[in-house]
Amino acid sequence: MTDPIYMLGLESSCDDTAAAVVRADPTGTKILSSVVIGQTELHAAFGGVVPEIAARAHAEKIDIAVKQSLIEAKLGLGQLSAVAVTSGPGLIGGVLSGVMCAKGICAASGLPLIGVNHLAGHALTPRLTDDVAYPYLMLLVSGGHCQFLIAHGADRFSRIGGTIDDAPGEAFDKTAKILSLPQPGGPNVESCAKHGDETRFALPRPLLDRAGCDMSFSGLKTALIRARDNVVIDGTLTQKDQADLCASFQAAVSDVLVEKTRRALSMYLEHNPANPTLAVAGGVAANRHIRSALESLCTELETDFLAPPLALCTDNAAMIAYVGVEKFLADDFDDLTLSARPRWPLDQSSPSMLGSGKRGAKA
Repeated sequence: MTDPIYMLGLESSCDDTAAAVVRADPTGTKILSSVVIGQTELHAAFGGVVPEIAARAHAEKIDIAVKQSLIEAKLGLGQLSAVAVTSGPGLIGGVLSGVMCAKGICAASGLPLIGVNHLAGHALTPRLTDDVAYPYLMLLVSGGHCQFLIAHGADRFSRIGGTIDDAPGEAFDKTAKILSLPQPGGPNVESCAKHGDETRFALPRPLLDRAGCDMSFSGLKTALIRARDNVVIDGTLTQKDQADLCASFQAAVSDVLVEKTRRALSMYLEHNPANPTLAVAGGVAANRHIRSALESLCTELETDFLAPPLALCTDNAAMIAYVGVEKFLADDFDDLTLSARPRWPLDQSSPSMLGSGKRGAKA
């Protein structure tokens, strides 16, 4: 690479409409702009993301996000090198909105089109922020996904474990609903937990008695409901009960993630990486309690710990643009037949953990 690469990225896989511009040259990579338009208020009354509402909002806002990202980057379409867009996995209506917008831009401008796996965006964020070398261990932990991946390259990942049911982010959202906290669940449960006693409720640590790195969080949610029902009075919880339940739940999730990460690190270190590194990404990586616990584990095991800035933990388009840069350098382009995919595992050689059907394997 000699000339700078200016990559426009689009992301619309769930409930954040995002666009960003990333510049890459021999000196490094820089985020020139990152615009995220959230939809929290649109879904607040429903206790979770409504796919139809999300898709409509993406269609209304994606061009606005693109325009704003170009203004902030002080670039025009003619100065871009290519357009990268999340083409899966995700809520199909939202993914389709982004893909069609990217196709329109490329058809009108003649720019190359690059389809990006949303999960690869999270998994390669450590390379965007810290230029970490391959291979590294990635804990991808978000609202819809939780898996341990050894990243060997932009398109080569080995999954060594993951959740067999709910993802941690989904469990946090359900916990918020169970305890009558507003959405988004993760930040509100974490905030409430700061005032609670994490030892008060003896919630289970699922699958710690089973070898390997697989996890389960569905039973933890059920145990939380039972614990809540034991202390609820006249249909309401006291603030102390609510805080103690949040703290106990968060501690249980953290303990599971730390122990399973310990096992994943043992498997990863068998590859004898030159610079052992654990990276975390995804919305749950923004949880400070969990971050701190994982960082302590890495200190104990003399492994580097990397976590992106909080703004890059949740869905954003800068990570999509960065994957676009790596694919651009590898001459890995798509054409206008690019499809939106609701399912798209990063490690396509491993058996599906969550089942599959006509739309393909979930993970």
